[in-house]
Amino acid sequence: MRYNTQKRHGIMNRDWLETALQKETLLKDLLSAQGAIVVAYSGGVDSTYLADVAHETLGDRARLALADSPSIPRSELEEARALAAARGWNLVVLKTAEFDKDEFLRNDGRRCYVCKGELFEQMNVFARSEGISCIAYGETADDSADATRLGRLAAREHRALAPLQTVGLVKDEIRVLSRRRGLPTWNKASFACLASRVPKGSRIDAESLARIEQAEEALKNLGFHQYRARHHGDLCRIEVDANELARAVDPAVRETILRELRNAGYRHVTLDLAGYRTGSTAT
Repeated sequence: MRYNTQKRHGIMNRDWLETALQKETLLKDLLSAQGAIVVAYSGGVDSTYLADVAHETLGDRARLALADSPSIPRSELEEARALAAARGWNLVVLKTAEFDKDEFLRNDGRRCYVCKGELFEQMNVFARSEGISCIAYGETADDSADATRLGRLAAREHRALAPLQTVGLVKDEIRVLSRRRGLPTWNKASFACLASRVPKGSRIDAESLARIEQAEEALKNLGFHQYRARHHGDLCRIEVDANELARAVDPAVRETILRELRNAGYRHVTLDLAGYRTGSTAT
């Protein structure tokens, strides 16, 4: 079932909602059975929902691990920290070291595997120090159909659980359940690390990610909901939702985009008329 405008306004089939709530009950049972857990938390829709349910179920025995690296925009990191503080969650920030690994920096097909493996390794080290035997992350039942998610392999190798997937929760259900919980992330746009903006095979470096971060912060400040700043050397290819393309070429908005992205270090700025889509720098 697709997430749509009707669901945004809370209009849905009662049976559908009841099924989602039953899955949430199963999720609580699964988490409770662990006794204590460390959850990978990014501030996105899925990990925020999992964090909230884990905290409700286990209290301070649910520890939330927020990764900090150049791949994470500072604004996203601070928003995630602020939300955790507001909800009273037991948060730890882990400095991950994927930028010390050449197999990550060369940006081939294993980049996500290396990144997730680093995160899960850090989580396991922290969990052992706290006497906790279980780590988990926010993969959903939708994600299991995506064969490109190499993070799943890293999860298996590091014995990270995927509770949302286990109980069959899909993104639409998670958004609605998040709204019922009063989580501000219920309608948050999808997000991936800044490294995903660099074309596959082009080497990653912290300077390029800083430029991407500055460019996307400008788009965010202009009020775009779903956006990407795709990095192609001196050229930045902007993607926004198709329904926001017209606003992107409004003279005042266009001039602001050009000014801000040139300040970020780009000589050329283009708007992709195909609009936002996932994985458009993968090939």
